[in-house]
Amino acid sequence: MIYGFIGTGNMGRTLIEAFIRSGKLKPSELIISNRTKSKAEALAKSYPGLRLASDNRETVRNSDVFFLCIKPGEFRNVLDEIRDAVREDQIAVSITSPVMVADLEAWLSARIAKIIPSIANAACAGNSLFIPGSRLTRENRDHLRDLFGAISQPLMVEEVHTRVASDLACCAPAFMAHLMEKLADAAVEETGLPRETALSLVTRMAEGLGRLLTEGGFTLETLQERVAVPGGITREGLNLLQKDVGPVFNELIRLTHAKYEDDIEKVQNSLFPKMKK
Repeated sequence: MIYGFIGTGNMGRTLIEAFIRSGKLKPSELIISNRTKSKAEALAKSYPGLRLASDNRETVRNSDVFFLCIKPGEFRNVLDEIRDAVREDQIAVSITSPVMVADLEAWLSARIAKIIPSIANAACAGNSLFIPGSRLTRENRDHLRDLFGAISQPLMVEEVHTRVASDLACCAPAFMAHLMEKLADAAVEETGLPRETALSLVTRMAEGLGRLLTEGGFTLETLQERVAVPGGITREGLNLLQKDVGPVFNELIRLTHAKYEDDIEKVQNSLFPKMKK
């Protein structure tokens, strides 16, 4: 099969490289196009055999499965461009969360799926979020699960839960990296510990934490119980975090959802302008 990628920005490139590095796909099985051609050209040079299309229509015409790895605001132009090149037997996969499956099915005759990747997929880890469209057959679903199973643990979610699932699977690596950096910086500011040492300590800690949770038999709760003995330093720290940090995450979820709803409205106004006031 041939897999097309429209868009080779951050996540498009991440997926392409993850599929190749995992051994699941060969460069010769891929065809790509991008609005900024120099990015696609650079990627093609990095992986000999990877085919560079002259435009998005060529990508679609030569693909069995094609991925829409583009920003919400770009969908109207791209869908206008490719619409009459799409076939009913193709699978079209959007990785953009605020673009609804039903809206894509109204635009394209292909079998639609929405699959949201995570930066963790670059290390063949983490989840990918799978929202199947109504036209996907069981064989189509199995094929996509097998494909993404090479670089992630695919998780079926309801589209109504796309945003919160994305917060936890896709945005959280950046959120957690920020918190780790702030923890290291606080250690530097309060004690004079060299920043390079502080960053190394929290990075290695995160590596070990991941292994404890995935391979070591710990849960988030039992790990805290093991480390935080009553009356100890860790317990005092956890009490402070529970009081001051907990509410921040509630506010964070509310913020991401508000942005998500706004993005959905903008996309739908773009795709169906006559239906909107």
